[in-house]
Amino acid sequence: MAVPCIDPILLEVLRNRLDTIADEMELTLLKSSVSLIVKEALDASAALFTLEGVTIAQAASIPIHLGALQFAAQRLLRAFAPSTMREGDAFILNDPYDGGTHLPDITLASPVFADGRVVAIACTMCHHQDVGERTPGSVPTDATELYQEGIVIPPTPLFCAGAVNETVLRLLRKNVRLPDIFTGDLMAQVAACRLGGARLRDLLTHYGTATVLACIDELLTRAEVLTRHQLASIPDGTYTFTDYLDDDGVELDRPVTIAVAITVRGSSMTFDFTGTSPQVRGPFNSVPVSTFSAVYYAVRAICDPSIPNNGGCFRPVDIILPEGSVVNPRPPAPVSCRTATIKRIADTIMGALVKALPGRLPAANSGTVLVLAFGGRDPETGKPFVASELAAGGMGARPGKDGIDVIETDVTNCMNIPVETVEMFFPLRIVRARLWQDSGGAGKFRGGLGLEKVFEATNADVMVSHRSERFTSSPWGLHGGRAAGRARAFIVRQDGRREDVPSKRMIVLHPGDQLWEYVAGGGGYGSPLERDPDLVREDVLDGKVSADVARDVYGVVLVS
Repeated sequence: MAVPCIDPILLEVLRNRLDTIADEMELTLLKSSVSLIVKEALDASAALFTLEGVTIAQAASIPIHLGALQFAAQRLLRAFAPSTMREGDAFILNDPYDGGTHLPDITLASPVFADGRVVAIACTMCHHQDVGERTPGSVPTDATELYQEGIVIPPTPLFCAGAVNETVLRLLRKNVRLPDIFTGDLMAQVAACRLGGARLRDLLTHYGTATVLACIDELLTRAEVLTRHQLASIPDGTYTFTDYLDDDGVELDRPVTIAVAITVRGSSMTFDFTGTSPQVRGPFNSVPVSTFSAVYYAVRAICDPSIPNNGGCFRPVDIILPEGSVVNPRPPAPVSCRTATIKRIADTIMGALVKALPGRLPAANSGTVLVLAFGGRDPETGKPFVASELAAGGMGARPGKDGIDVIETDVTNCMNIPVETVEMFFPLRIVRARLWQDSGGAGKFRGGLGLEKVFEATNADVMVSHRSERFTSSPWGLHGGRAAGRARAFIVRQDGRREDVPSKRMIVLHPGDQLWEYVAGGGGYGSPLERDPDLVREDVLDGKVSADVARDVYGVVLVS
């Protein structure tokens, strides 16, 4: 069939329609889900892919998912040839060494048919509340091999021509603590993919399959051309930076090095992670697809946001990952806590790019998401429970603006679990949740504040998988801006004893015990002595900055 010339107006209409389909898939997944980590924290993503596994369109969701989803799509397309697929098929995987990221993130993909053949793949990735292993929530901070982190799913058919594979589903349900919640979220993924397929078929029917596919190819090409144009504006050279994780959760006295050298030549960029630490014993290794997601985030962050958000953006990028390193581990190295590593990779990349793009990028963000998985058995119901917390820190100050307080940044994009929801469904009480005074890095533009939050076990023993970061290093400031305060945590036992907690540890809270968390803020930008005294006064009145810091750091004395 001859392909008509592409009308530029039609191209823009289709671009926005494709983005809308991905967003509607995401909304369907979130609204149909059962677990709190999805329907409240929004820890899920959706996208459409070509039959080569190239991103066509993606929802405004989680960069850590979106950069990796294309590799899951490619793996499923290799495992199940499109010519063998049927209407109503659905395929899943979560194996980090075979297309996945970490075990709680399960990818589900469905074929999209038009004119009697598969023309695209609709995919979702969902963080499941529990996928088995020895600790509730399946994110143990002290795992030393993959098999301690949950059930491993290779590329597997879940639906065949619309009928669920009962054998596979029974196997999965038998290996998780919350089988009904697990199944509910999995079926929400199915619903989202089916809706995406239906919407895309409507589009193909209305405009013609050949026309839409030609427009998709053109959008991919334009994204590449426009991205190359942006990269070509960066001065040629090699830009380096090094940052650190506190430890790997097992060897608590050994920091983990993340090093990158970014070479810009013309309209291409190479990211070389030579010098990064070897793979670690604990679960903070990042498989290549996860590492790629941080690189892809950075490329999009420094380019014009109006560029079509598809796989063409990443064609100008090469990535070098030393084998056997923390950014490219050998199996069966554990990976359950890789989000912390991906965030530090993003920090390191942005630290290097600051040198390439002076005056354009912010100071360091908090560099962490506090991830807590609570679990045990509810004494009132006798049933197991699993709850999660995803708490953000502060954004780094920006050229001309303060950072934003307590907000997820860079590769993560979730929400916190509301206090009311936690207290309604679990044997936990939130004693305090507020901005952490003085935690933002001082500067002409102040870093965003971090979070102070206190959890108390009420009437049950609660196991806690505790994972934070920036306990031993600080989010850096820029151009004279101060670093942000380091994160910390401690337990106050029911009898009044206090126990300091490292950034990674498995904990048991008994009734009446409290876990106090302080999540780091963002770095400052510019000298604090250049900050407008009226803004310092407002910060003090708002409780964001203490009078002592106003005097000693900003040089502003307030008289009552």
